[in-house]
Amino acid sequence: MRGDYARVRAATEALVAGLPAEDLVVQSMPDASPAKWHLAHTTWFFETFVLGPARADYRPFHPEFEVLFNSYYEAVGPQFSRPRRGLLSRPTGAEVLQYRAHVDAAMLGLLAQDGPPWLAERVRLGLEHEQQHQELVLMDLLHLYAQNPLRPALRADAAPPSSHPAAPLRWCPGPAGVGEVGHAGDGFHFDNEGPRHRALRRPYVFASRCVTNAEYAEFVADGGYRRSALWLSDGWAQVQAESWTAPLYWYMSEGTWWQMTLGGPRPLDPHAPVVHVSHYEADAFARWAGARLPTEFEWEALAERAPVSGNFVESGRLHPTAADPPPRAENLPAQLFGDVWEWTASAYLPYPGYRPPEGALGEYNGKFMSNQMVLRGGSCASPRDHLRASYRNFFPPRARWPFTGIRLTKDA
Repeated sequence: MRGDYARVRAATEALVAGLPAEDLVVQSMPDASPAKWHLAHTTWFFETFVLGPARADYRPFHPEFEVLFNSYYEAVGPQFSRPRRGLLSRPTGAEVLQYRAHVDAAMLGLLAQDGPPWLAERVRLGLEHEQQHQELVLMDLLHLYAQNPLRPALRADAAPPSSHPAAPLRWCPGPAGVGEVGHAGDGFHFDNEGPRHRALRRPYVFASRCVTNAEYAEFVADGGYRRSALWLSDGWAQVQAESWTAPLYWYMSEGTWWQMTLGGPRPLDPHAPVVHVSHYEADAFARWAGARLPTEFEWEALAERAPVSGNFVESGRLHPTAADPPPRAENLPAQLFGDVWEWTASAYLPYPGYRPPEGALGEYNGKFMSNQMVLRGGSCASPRDHLRASYRNFFPPRARWPFTGIRLTKDA
């Protein structure tokens, strides 16, 4: 456990190593947070939920941090306003790193001893929570850089073009009938992944890969953003209100589509999966293509038979790339994990029999089970060992700044 703790904590700091202080403190929109806040909040989690309960002699690094870096835990106490996190010029980035070092020293000391019976489970939750924030750091930095006319890069070598064309799309039959869904086994899972239960899947076929930029550009060229009949009512209202004409970070230069990435501006890679589209855009594209989005149960039925392999944050690309051809012998889709989170048609709701944990940690997932849609699979910014077939990510249907893409499904 000590090794996992040190590894995950170091990986977070490596994402922002060498960045100037200005990059760490700015907040580009209310839904995003400054990188400095992510560094502090993940540390607050261990201080609040592990060190405080486990060590009677532990003294917090700074008493005001309990409010500044509490995200949404009402049972813990008040929080600093989320849309105003970019106003926190203090503590400085150096002080936040000192905070991390202080908590890390205490945590590593605690993990070297026999702790309370809940310790290992609580620490694992904190590490998985920090891995979620590692992806949020990258999402939020990209949104920040995209607001800048200089179009800076996090890493100049990130987001290279695909090394080969996207494989031709084919349709893979999915397992129909009543089947078990939800987490099974002894490994870690979030509370929203259970209880395991039975769900009905009608006969369906599943696209062998995600929708590509080239395919989505056809939708744009065909007037997809001007045809109200393709859109859900809320989606069309969002298109009108925010003047959407293409995915987030696409822009036209001299008649050619470009895209803002963590490697800076890049010509649009036609073979890579389309990314940074909302659920509304995914649903409209599916309707235009004569298909639909999968339910999360259809997605999981195929993914639980596939290895967790693909393009994750460890590749260093920090951007989606073209799918390899799926192995025909197994008749499984490619690109199920990594590259882009795949929007599903499923609302983020509790599974039958779900009960949130007691106490403040019950606020982690349960209270967000409204006005959100489920995504599956992970992305190019996700750590590989953080993912599994039963993992349920969720965002509001308007969200475009995550690494979100599209997988098509049809009724068989």
